[in-house]
Amino acid sequence: MLLKAEFQSARASSGLPIERVVAAASTIILGKEKQVRLALACLLARGHLLIEDLPGVGKTTLAHVLARTLGMHFQRIQFTSDMLPADILGVSIFDRDTSSFKFHPGPIFSQVILADEVNRSTPKTQSALLEAMEEHQVTAEGETRKLPEPFFVIATQNPSEQVGTFPLPESQLDRFTMRIELGYPDRDAERALLTGIDRRDLLATLEPCMTPAELMELQAGVQRIHVSPALLDYVQAIVEHTRRSPDYIAGLSPRAALALVHSARAWALLEGRDKVIPEDVQAILPGVAAHRLRPAHEAVRRVDVGAQLLAAVPIP
Repeated sequence: MLLKAEFQSARASSGLPIERVVAAASTIILGKEKQVRLALACLLARGHLLIEDLPGVGKTTLAHVLARTLGMHFQRIQFTSDMLPADILGVSIFDRDTSSFKFHPGPIFSQVILADEVNRSTPKTQSALLEAMEEHQVTAEGETRKLPEPFFVIATQNPSEQVGTFPLPESQLDRFTMRIELGYPDRDAERALLTGIDRRDLLATLEPCMTPAELMELQAGVQRIHVSPALLDYVQAIVEHTRRSPDYIAGLSPRAALALVHSARAWALLEGRDKVIPEDVQAILPGVAAHRLRPAHEAVRRVDVGAQLLAAVPIP
């Protein structure tokens, strides 16, 4: 556990870049600071982020902003119904000069992957991301190749009821540490959007606010945030409630429980604390849990899953 003085010193030196990331992102994604912080908490927890919302609310722009401000190599993959796994992973092509096949890496070999409109591709293509997201490696043409570090997948998807979408399977959803929604901007933010500079022009002017090495140092700092036994009791109570409740087809997995702890640690770091408190778990719970739980009844589907869990499970 970090001593309080050590933690404050570390935050003084490493917290400034992350605050610059938040400030820079907030100049482009207007009125959505909490969503920006949730996205950063997800990345600091070494997780993958799913952004689900209606077209045109800034999902892709947020992914671009995060990649630029964090100073990482970025590749965008536009998912379509005719895409094949090889379009993501890479393919071996015969080289006449050497009379042998040479592997040409696909766009997955990058530090940040924007899987844009991921649910517009078929399940076969979606599954190409599974190994990369879980193990940070790709097996293709009989050989396993490591991906660069740090490695993040930021995926966007439109609501499943829209035309031309293929629902993500549970195994894929469970690999996303967090899912967030942006929603419509408030009136003041939308007025600033309408009267200000075009977001694409602003995006082109963004400079990195930190280096990948600094980001990895922050990720290591997240692992040193203290989690008390009482806090773990709270997390386990939430997980056990989802497994016992008749409101859900299946409860949260052990991977989800780990995601709750890691994300709460990252949120505590963003808030300037050296230990996790229940409010940190409550802040990230909807983003970590809601996309993993399938309501068993239609009435439950209309209820905010995060709010339901917070109301159902008291703090120990």
